[in-house]
Amino acid sequence: MKRTQIFFLMLLSAFLFTSCAHKLVGTWTVQKYERVTPGEQGTTLQNIGTMTFNKDNTGQKQLDYTVLGIEQSDSAPFTWSSTENYVTIEGDDSELAKTWIYLENKNKYQKWKSTDGENNVQTLELVKE
Repeated sequence: MKRTQIFFLMLLSAFLFTSCAHKLVGTWTVQKYERVTPGEQGTTLQNIGTMTFNKDNTGQKQLDYTVLGIEQSDSAPFTWSSTENYVTIEGDDSELAKTWIYLENKNKYQKWKSTDGENNVQTLELVKE
């Protein structure tokens, strides 16, 4: 009986201390980045690089892309936090440094959405490597 209680407590503890944040830990390919402004043509970019999320809530971006003939690079460290509904990226002047809403939050696929305060809606799709 005592072994059953200990096992149950261990199982309950593992469940309580596990959160959706653990889904993010690892390296993700940024499969799609989309930026849409109402009334204007949007921009969609495919396979623009990777984002790595570490267990200690730090990470690294390795993003390279071209928009309207202008090459952009976003290779900088960041910190992150997440809840059941949101993920927040903090760091340099990156377009990704903000709070994102989870549209899909799966182990191998993430889809996030956010705005930049100027009516631009951004969508990010990540696939785990």
